[in-house]
Amino acid sequence: MTQVSQFLAGERDYSLIKGGTGPLVYPAGHVYVYTALFKITNGGNDVFAAQVIFTALYLTTLALVMACYRRAEAPPYIFGLLILSKRLHSIYILRLFNDCWAMFFAFAAIYALQRKAWTIGSVLYSLALSIKMNVLLLLPALGMILLQALGRDRAIRQAIIIAQIQVVLALPFTLSGFARSYLAGAFEFTRAFFYKWTVNWRSVSAETFLSKGFSRSLLIGHVLTLLVFMSTRWNAPSGRSLTDLIVSVFERGPAVQLREARARAGVTPQFVLTTMFGANVIGILFARSLHYQFYSWFAWMTPFLLWRSGMHPLLLITTWAAQEWAWDVYPSTSTSSMVVVGILLLQVVRAWVGSGEDQMEALRRRSREEHDTVTAKKGK
Repeated sequence: MTQVSQFLAGERDYSLIKGGTGPLVYPAGHVYVYTALFKITNGGNDVFAAQVIFTALYLTTLALVMACYRRAEAPPYIFGLLILSKRLHSIYILRLFNDCWAMFFAFAAIYALQRKAWTIGSVLYSLALSIKMNVLLLLPALGMILLQALGRDRAIRQAIIIAQIQVVLALPFTLSGFARSYLAGAFEFTRAFFYKWTVNWRSVSAETFLSKGFSRSLLIGHVLTLLVFMSTRWNAPSGRSLTDLIVSVFERGPAVQLREARARAGVTPQFVLTTMFGANVIGILFARSLHYQFYSWFAWMTPFLLWRSGMHPLLLITTWAAQEWAWDVYPSTSTSSMVVVGILLLQVVRAWVGSGEDQMEALRRRSREEHDTVTAKKGK
């Protein structure tokens, strides 16, 4: 609220907007959301009003998540797990973090994509990104979905929409001559993390945690894992290798349009949810550091990913409970951190295994297409 008061007083230089928690390090959407809260809560003094708003936000986001689950045909028994997280209740109703707003728009975007409302999904995704840049973790999956659902030209238009919204929201800062400080503050990729706050890497030494080698290893692991999923799982609707899919971006003609139409049919609500959730959890697994409020990034994704992997219900519930326990341990310990990372790794591995059927169906579909093409040529 201190930062918002400076914005309302006319300050537009991001490097000079500071508060009790340090400098402003979130994009413009964050500023606008908390400006509205500042006015509604009398400068942040009416805490109860803020808690009522965040309670409504929690319930609305929960409803969105359940709607996403329903469109993906998730079984009813995992819905109950969505309302039982003690840590989520704390993040939303007591801590009032901006992560809650970012994830509201992120889940709304995913739901729009499931309904094939592509432009609405792109707008909502960009709004989520304008609040907190953790939503960038979803971008590889979003790109694969849009490319296969819309083809090159329409996918590029969606990318332009996402970028334009970021530009427009940043105008009060960039037009004031502070574009560089805005970009450096709102999208800072070199931010330092404190070992004392880490939830996921307490099991390594402080020296290792702070080393550049450790940071590079996580980045390399993240990129390689994304490439594995993009080339073996997220390309399922097209039935083409990642290389062929990239090459097809530069192709034109009736044959390309036919392939795009066939790929579009494979972008189902379940594929959208599996792909977006998977990309997010991959990014979180290799995150430089996780803080307690970051649990809101993926807690509601875990039940679906575990179910999608084919895990037995009893094992699924046990795994979910273990994750909840690990995130409720404060301060984090070596044991709780190992559980956090272990279950994230389990989700990623099981997501890859569980979505194998999608890939097999894609291969069968492509085989049928090639057979039909050969038959048609022989007929001529």
